Amino acid sequence: MATGPALEAVVLAAGSGSRFGGGKLLAAWDAGVLLEAALAAAWAAPVRSVTVVIGADAEAVAAAARSFDPRTVIVHAPDYAEGMGASLRAAIASLPDDADGVFVFLGDMPRVPAAVLPKMARALIDGALAAAPVWQGRRGNPVLLDRVLFPQLLALTGDAGARGVLQGLGDQLALVESPNDGVLFDVDVPSDLIK
Repeated sequence: MATGPALEAVVLAAGSGSRFGGGKLLAAWDAGVLLEAALAAAWAAPVRSVTVVIGADAEAVAAAARSFDPRTVIVHAPDYAEGMGASLRAAIASLPDDADGVFVFLGDMPRVPAAVLPKMARALIDGALAAAPVWQGRRGNPVLLDRVLFPQLLALTGDAGARGVLQGLGDQLALVESPNDGVLFDVDVPSDLIK
């Protein structure tokens, strides 16, 4: 962004997709693979860079990410099997020192509407510490987190992700209305790929 905060995006893509049967992020979606749809959303956000955190299927996932956009930064989470906390720690630790905030995308969410992303950035500019999209009263993903929350993210463990950090924010968490349910839709099992 030429003006405004220096925002980054991370795509968490380290999981093994065990409920899916493995290889989830490389499953066919539209004209490409599932990961590419998440990357398209991340690159549509008002960000300087997109980082993909890899773990399971590391080489294949990294190759797919670089093939989609060679500017994509690849970070390996060696302890990815611990869960989302490990992926988030690796992601946050890899960000540039001058990052003002970070969008956290999930690699298995292919239908995030680009229209909600600038509104989330605006919420941070307006003073919120985090922003999350909502659809019909349900909070979804991605989330946008201010840099003041980075120390809490670096302390995460287990598979809970940033949920606990967000729950503690009260009115410092801006809820941004999404134009559709893409902020809730994720792929868990092969039947979810059927549109």
